[in-house]
Amino acid sequence: VQLQASGGGLVHAGESLRLSCAASGSFSSISSMNWHRQAPGKQRELVATITDDGNTNYADTVKGRFTISTGGAKNTVFLLMNSLKPEDTAVYSCNVMAKYFYGGIFRTGSYWGQGTQVTVSS
Repeated sequence: VQLQASGGGLVHAGESLRLSCAASGSFSSISSMNWHRQAPGKQRELVATITDDGNTNYADTVKGRFTISTGGAKNTVFLLMNSLKPEDTAVYSCNVMAKYFYGGIFRTGSYWGQGTQVTVSS
């Protein structure tokens, strides 16, 4: 599974950005798609999750400001980030839990895309 992320950049506080991440390759289905972020000197944080049945979850730090969604036959995940704050500055990475058939059974793999830098100036 290959993941291609895009959409990062430099914005001012209060502005918006939309990240996207497209999954391609050989897999049977996607169980969940997730966005993580890691700021310098901090641990990686799970920002948002969307499952194959459309359920979403958000970190408390982004609830009400960020929206995760899917498109493109659900192989693309988006993260719409509104009302950005300087503390949202981080490298954002997408992660996909995908099922594949191997050895007679379905297995689940975790796949990561390259990160995209989001910088919010005050």
